[in-house]
Amino acid sequence: MARMYYPFSRLFRNFSSSSCLKSNRGEVIMNVFDRKAKRMHRDRSAVMPDYKVYEYIKEEIGYRVADRVGDIKREFEVLVDLGCGRGYVSKHLLKDTVKTIYQCELSEKMLSQSEVSIEVPTYRIVADEEYFPFRDNSLDIVVSSLSLHWVNDLPGCFKQVFNALKPDGVFLGCMFGGDTLFELRVALQLAEQEREGGISPHISPFTSVQDLGNLLNRAGFTMLTMDVDEMKITYPSIYELMYDLKGMAENNCTWSRKPALRRDTIMAADAIYRDMYGQKEGLPATFQAIYFIGWKPHPSQPKPAQRGSGQMSLKDIANLADITETLTPEDAKKISDMLSNMEEDPKKT
Repeated sequence: MARMYYPFSRLFRNFSSSSCLKSNRGEVIMNVFDRKAKRMHRDRSAVMPDYKVYEYIKEEIGYRVADRVGDIKREFEVLVDLGCGRGYVSKHLLKDTVKTIYQCELSEKMLSQSEVSIEVPTYRIVADEEYFPFRDNSLDIVVSSLSLHWVNDLPGCFKQVFNALKPDGVFLGCMFGGDTLFELRVALQLAEQEREGGISPHISPFTSVQDLGNLLNRAGFTMLTMDVDEMKITYPSIYELMYDLKGMAENNCTWSRKPALRRDTIMAADAIYRDMYGQKEGLPATFQAIYFIGWKPHPSQPKPAQRGSGQMSLKDIANLADITETLTPEDAKKISDMLSNMEEDPKKT
C-alpha cells in the first residue's frame, strides 16, 4: 500500500518562507554531525545484499515504539514516522489506531525498502529530520525510532514537531542514551591513546534522560513520560560489533572523525575490550534506549491542583490505613471514581 506520491498538500509547508527558521532565530546550533555522510551511510546500508541481518536492534525497538502507540486509547487520523528507516514502526500499526501514515526518511534508497502496514495507507517522503515538512497544526501524532540522535539542531527539530502537531497531539519515540556502546568507546579511546598518543571521537555523543526531558519541555511539550531500557548484545570480537554498526548505518559521522582506524589500534582495542568487559560468551555491547512521550497542550488535559489545595499531609502517609477507615462514604466514592477514570484514560495517569 506504499505510495511514493502523497496527497493532502494542505499538510505540507513552503520552505521558501522563513517559518522553518523560527526555532533557530537567535540561537547557536551545534554542528556536530555531517548529515551528508549519514545519508551516505544509509545509502550504503541499503545496497548491502544481507542488510536484514543487521536490523535486529532497530526491529525490536521499532516494535516496542509501535506497541506504545497502541497503548494510547485513541484513533489518530494522520501519523508521521520521522526517520522511519525501513518502516520499523509503521509496519506494526493497524487501522483501528491510525488512518494515514507518512514515512519520512533522509535516504531515498533506504526509504524505497521500507515496509508498510498491511491495513493503513502509507505514503513515503524523502525528508530531513532537521527540516520538518508539515504545516502547523496538521498532525495528530509523530513517532520516531532511533534516528534523532544524528540530528544537529535537536531543539529546532522538537519545536518544528511541536508546531506541526494539533492541540492535544502526541510526540512519541525512542533515542539512544548516553550509556550506549560505552564499552566500545572506552576501549577505542584507551587503544588510541596508547598507540597514537591522542584520541578522537569514534562513537556518537548521545543525550541523557535529563537533557532530553529539558529539550522537550523547552519545545513546549507537557505531561512528559520517559523510561529507560538497556539491551546487551554479545559479539565474538570487536570486529563483528563494528561491522554490524556499519550494516545498521550507525557508524560515526561527526565532523571531527578520523578517516580510518589503524589496524594495530583496532587490535589493541579488541584486547582492551576483552580485558575490561569480556565474558565467557564474548564481548557485551550495551545499547541504552530512552523512550519518551510528550503532549501538545490543550484545555481538556488534566492540570495540577492549585498550591495549598491538598487535604492530607505527606507526613500522614505512614498512617494511611487508619485515615482510610475514617473516610466518609462520599469521600470513598470520590476516590473510587477518580481511580476508575484513571484506568479508562491512561493519559491522565
